[in-house]
Amino acid sequence: MYTISQLAKEFDISTRTVRYYEELGLLEPSRSEGNQRLFSKREYARLKLISRGKRYGFQLDEIKEMVTLFDKDRTGSKQFERTIEYGSQKIAEVEKRILELTELKEEMEELLTDFQKRLGGEKHGSDT
Repeated sequence: MYTISQLAKEFDISTRTVRYYEELGLLEPSRSEGNQRLFSKREYARLKLISRGKRYGFQLDEIKEMVTLFDKDRTGSKQFERTIEYGSQKIAEVEKRILELTELKEEMEELLTDFQKRLGGEKHGSDT
């Protein structure tokens, strides 16, 4: 079992974030006799999935759907299907962003080349 502080430290997040995930129903800790939150290995694994999902750019509602699907279907097939669907959408978004950034980079390189030519022309023009 893990305390909220241990999980927060392990995943480099605040205890407030852990409590927020609990409020959203992403985590379901048990309580000690002193009412302290105790997180099982299952909750640890869920938090690992949440962290990974956030890193890949998924929204919390998407993560919640993917994580909770396993509780409804222990075979994991529905979870995999939904994860593949969301993952495919995310890859398409990343590819679009890469294209946009590549175009932006090319435009910036053209501008810099133009500025360098202008600067070079001015230097040569003033030397004579």
